[in-house]
Amino acid sequence: MSAEIPAAVLARGDTVLPGGHPRTPEGPEPPAVIAIDGGGTKTDVALVNGQGTLLALARGPGVPLRLGEATVEVIGKLISAVAELAGQGGAQPVAAQLVACVANVDLPAEVGELEQLLGEQAWAQSAMVANDTYAVLRAGLADLPADGPGQYWGVAVTCGTGINCVGIAPDGRTARFLALGESTGDWGGGSALGLAAQWHAMRADDGRGPRTALREAVPAHFGLGSPADVAVALHLGQVSYGELAGLSPVIFQTAESGDEVARGLVLRQAEEIFLLARSAIRQLDLTDAAVPVVLGGGIVAARHPLLIDRVTELITTEFPAAVVHVVTRAPVVGAALIGLDLAGASVAAKQRLRGAFTTAQVED
Repeated sequence: MSAEIPAAVLARGDTVLPGGHPRTPEGPEPPAVIAIDGGGTKTDVALVNGQGTLLALARGPGVPLRLGEATVEVIGKLISAVAELAGQGGAQPVAAQLVACVANVDLPAEVGELEQLLGEQAWAQSAMVANDTYAVLRAGLADLPADGPGQYWGVAVTCGTGINCVGIAPDGRTARFLALGESTGDWGGGSALGLAAQWHAMRADDGRGPRTALREAVPAHFGLGSPADVAVALHLGQVSYGELAGLSPVIFQTAESGDEVARGLVLRQAEEIFLLARSAIRQLDLTDAAVPVVLGGGIVAARHPLLIDRVTELITTEFPAAVVHVVTRAPVVGAALIGLDLAGASVAAKQRLRGAFTTAQVED
């Protein structure tokens, strides 16, 4: 689907935020940005000043699948943590701008709901919300001066616990995907890879499928004796389906050893990443453009050669002018950069922030 770019997403510093909740600052001017990257398995929150100095960074559990007060609670605890780490005590607001890039925020109504919930808090003078794929896209794009021409554009695919894609054309048109799972045609990310690994392990064990080292590696990951034991543990709730995402390193290690079944899973994941990028590029009529294609999320950030090389090959074969970037920094840097864009920060400030994330230690 294509639509106009959501206001204030990857915007420049002169953008007015519709739907935000401005507050009148009291006391000393607060830091510029509370940046939030809310994923399925972890949530990162960073506090950044207008010069791009990373004041504090904290990590907590992932955001719930369904939006609501539980989401606000996860975020609120982390905001309190970064405020304390930065020595702000109970000062309110904590920052001028809150930028929350959150997984499972896929529909306009969900964006509005979470923006309303966050805006009702006293954490920032203004709040904006976007899907977490926007943070990956911004993190992988070159920084523009606040008063310069042009805008941020490109295509991003996030492959972490799940998979999603967003594209923005130079004229502001966007390409988006519902990304609600198999019902919307999606496959991939840690959850899907883990379930597929267990499927192949089970079939290798009972003779329905080809031999694969996943037969031993999958149950060993959970400290169990066989794929059937894993299946029973899933059935009884002793192992959650969410924990299957933890099998991703096992799959890649098995693939690197030459196991054909594991290699097939990795190559299937590469194909799915490519198909999302291809669709977005075609929707935006960027087939001949030097379009930046940004790849991010935990599965991609591990930079396994089989995956990255195959994705890059597929993209550049069909779109020779495209330039593939892999984001290895925590995606929260992208949310923080969006906040600095909105604040009209300099390129030097944005570069300072990027540098800080090369050495930043996350407080759990």
